[in-house]
Amino acid sequence: MGTDIHGFIEVRDEFIDLSEPDDDDPFLRWHPAGALDHFYDGRDYLAFDCLFGVRGSSFEPLAAGRGFPEDASRAVTRAFEEEGDDAHSPSWISWADVESASWDEPAELTVHPKAVEYRREPGEDWVWYGWGNWPARLAELTGTSLQTVARAGDHWPEGTEWIDGDRLFRIARLTRRQAVSDGDWGDVWTVMKTLAKRHGADNVRLVVWFDN
Repeated sequence: MGTDIHGFIEVRDEFIDLSEPDDDDPFLRWHPAGALDHFYDGRDYLAFDCLFGVRGSSFEPLAAGRGFPEDASRAVTRAFEEEGDDAHSPSWISWADVESASWDEPAELTVHPKAVEYRREPGEDWVWYGWGNWPARLAELTGTSLQTVARAGDHWPEGTEWIDGDRLFRIARLTRRQAVSDGDWGDVWTVMKTLAKRHGADNVRLVVWFDN
């Protein structure tokens, strides 16, 4: 059974409670800035693991098990409550958390099960390209089967490499940056970063929960 992520980006801003006639003192309150599915609509378990400790154990997660914030905006609270018992593993991560994370830190425990691919132009360094690509070619290079290379990390030690022209296949641990790729999460980070320029890094957060 698959696991899906849901949530909202929230921003905290000054607010005056106009329902109280004598209240003219502003205070900080969270407001929804956009549903997560407007910016991300994937099912990337590596990212779920790295960010929130869900569906994996390779990384020390950045924001696992923080729970649903008690001060969440009404709209976000309502959306979470409507999920009922289906919702699990609620948490949140601020833009300050994202900014301060060590994105080049590798996974703690395990290599990636699929061989990681790097590419390069003549005279340049190898650049990470992805994982699990060209399984038939890797089976040829290793003299094994497609079933074996599908779980290459279980069969060869970390650092094992196969060079194939301008491609290099390596048994490696992914970094946080590779697990939470800009291709998937770039729009989320762009929105949060833009809001943080005005409201401050601690006043922008992503509130999430999951269901199976």
